[in-house]
Amino acid sequence: MSINSFGHLFRVTTWGESHGPALGATVDGCPPGIPLDEAMIQRWLDRRRPGQNRFTTQRREPDAVKILSGVFEGRTTGTPIQLMIDNTDQRSRDYGEIAQTFRPGHADITYWLKYGHRDPRGGGRSSARETAARVAAGGVARAALAALAPGVRITGYMVQMGRLRADRERFDMAEVERNPFWCPDAAAAAIWAEHLDELRRAGNSVGAVVEVVASGVAPGLGAPIYGKLDADLAAAMMSINAVKGVEIGEGMAAAELTGVENADEIYPGEDGRPRFASNHAGGILGGISTGQDVMVRFAVKPTSSILTPRRSITVEGEATEVVTKGRHDPCVGIRAVPVGEAMMACVIFDHLLLHRGQVGDAGGRFG
Repeated sequence: MSINSFGHLFRVTTWGESHGPALGATVDGCPPGIPLDEAMIQRWLDRRRPGQNRFTTQRREPDAVKILSGVFEGRTTGTPIQLMIDNTDQRSRDYGEIAQTFRPGHADITYWLKYGHRDPRGGGRSSARETAARVAAGGVARAALAALAPGVRITGYMVQMGRLRADRERFDMAEVERNPFWCPDAAAAAIWAEHLDELRRAGNSVGAVVEVVASGVAPGLGAPIYGKLDADLAAAMMSINAVKGVEIGEGMAAAELTGVENADEIYPGEDGRPRFASNHAGGILGGISTGQDVMVRFAVKPTSSILTPRRSITVEGEATEVVTKGRHDPCVGIRAVPVGEAMMACVIFDHLLLHRGQVGDAGGRFG
């Protein structure tokens, strides 16, 4: 299995399986001299960690990260940073009954069709467990951004669960850290809690939409045609397990707008920099950041591991029914929030390095 890496100058390779002894990431291209220790990465892993409330999988993993290389005396050396997270609460026996059966909605059947072999224990590489490595790598990217672009802030939150949408008129970003859904609408979070409890009791699951915003991003990141910032962001978000759709700015809703409605008008700012009357473009025009908030949304499908029987086939091609036992997220979108933040951090920092390397201090001036 190849292509386990992403990024250009800031390059991340993830490794390990859901039920293996450990998983982790190798981060290459981080500049030297960046302050970094395990605690700086752990704070982000703790936000993704399973088993923190009744709405996530009850698998108990401390997700304690170890830095094995690339850091000396609290600063990066410029060499590859090796990150490792031990798996401590695997229950591979939960998957014994489906070792010869394909779970509907999972990658089981496509892995089998491609490789002729698969790891049925929690899905192996296709498990959401792999995203812990991404969050660890994102912690490195955040540390680098804090050192080289301290004005950048990255915030993720859920805006929809199933058909239930948060109300943007009630958004209070302080609420994001106060409820288990990372939702800025407290009233919506309360309704979601009741809805998800009902689904859990019924042995069912539900999808979600997550929004990630990067503020303080300098203009000029990204390049025309094949180096677009939004193209790399879309690829990064789509690569997250269970993601089935990605939008930048207005996204699909832009098709419903007229040119008058969609064009973000520009006017001169008091500091000599351009200002925009709106942000339908999501902070990116022509693949290059405008200096506005970079806004990305992605849709996460319902968790396919459910207790409701689903029809499928065995490796022998015989018809069967599947009930997936074990510990699973009734709404995987909840823990996808810190994963989306991590991917945003990696892409933004990667493009910052690309921009510095190609353009440096060049760029258009006004007046």
